[in-house]
Amino acid sequence: MRDFIAMMRNQGRVEDIESPCSTVYEAPRMSSRTDKILFFHDLDGHRGVMNLLGDRRSLAAALGVEERDLVRHLAAATYSGRVVDAGRLQGGVPADLSRLPIMKHFPGDAGRYFTSGIVFSRYGGVENASIHRMMVLDDHRVVARLVEGRHTHTLLKAALARGEKLPIAVTVGTHPLVTFAACTRVPEGKELAYAAELMGGELPVRVCENGVRVPDAEIVLEGYIGAEKAAEGPFVDITGTYDPVRQQPVIEFTRMYCKEDPIFHGILPAGDEHKLLMGAPYEPRIYRSVGEVTTVKDVLLTKGGAGYLHAVVQIRKNTEGDAKNAIMAAFAAHTSLKHVVVVDEEGAGLVA
Repeated sequence: MRDFIAMMRNQGRVEDIESPCSTVYEAPRMSSRTDKILFFHDLDGHRGVMNLLGDRRSLAAALGVEERDLVRHLAAATYSGRVVDAGRLQGGVPADLSRLPIMKHFPGDAGRYFTSGIVFSRYGGVENASIHRMMVLDDHRVVARLVEGRHTHTLLKAALARGEKLPIAVTVGTHPLVTFAACTRVPEGKELAYAAELMGGELPVRVCENGVRVPDAEIVLEGYIGAEKAAEGPFVDITGTYDPVRQQPVIEFTRMYCKEDPIFHGILPAGDEHKLLMGAPYEPRIYRSVGEVTTVKDVLLTKGGAGYLHAVVQIRKNTEGDAKNAIMAAFAAHTSLKHVVVVDEEGAGLVA
């Protein structure tokens, strides 16, 4: 992550905030007013960053491609990167969340939330990595929103069915392409391989004491998810509205590993980085699906649809009915879509 920030600073895309800034409302409010990367030098006494992938230009820069080639590049992925064992993770201390600048974003939030934490899990020979929001309960426990039926929830069910806890590790401050990979629906167990592919073909990982593998990160929190549940929420979701309160699984952290003077990464709920990480991973999925029925040129999930619910699909019309088929393919690829517009190579709308 530090190398990416340095690269973006050289491009004039980083705004350094030297003055003291509060983790309660102030830093989130500042990030809502710009898509530039904000680097906080005194975030309640710590270093922090927001808007790391605040726009498509930043994602393209991370990948080393032109913005116009972004979706086509991602659609060509084969999930075949090489994950390299770099040994065991060293230097851990007992977990203490009070040492981290965890933010409270909006007055109606139930508490302080991790919003960029990637939950790495491993059970029964299956690995998974995905972002889950996590509300702080005390200095070593959080309650995490685990969507039912998704891989982390499935692995937890498998562990609990055998009377065991699910070993996990949460990373904060990974390279943005690792974060992007963790936000992408990939074949089971392929998140690390996909991250390696996006990073150029190879990704070193280290093994925690509980057996979970993690990539390079500013902060690693090691622990377990058991049967305990607690109230999670209210919390502002992608549409800028509050999610309801739910009973969700509790994560208990046992150890933490921090780089020297770590940089804490926060994502503003319903902000542009949140929208990009929620929606952009679906664009190559739609691109491939539409490509099976007609000649697809590009796909965009628009900010007007919270970066997730409205799609514009650009095609080259070859036969009558192509627009209708493209719409149907887009809905099949991303079932949360509410609205699809098909345009031609000139950007003009096509009649379905």
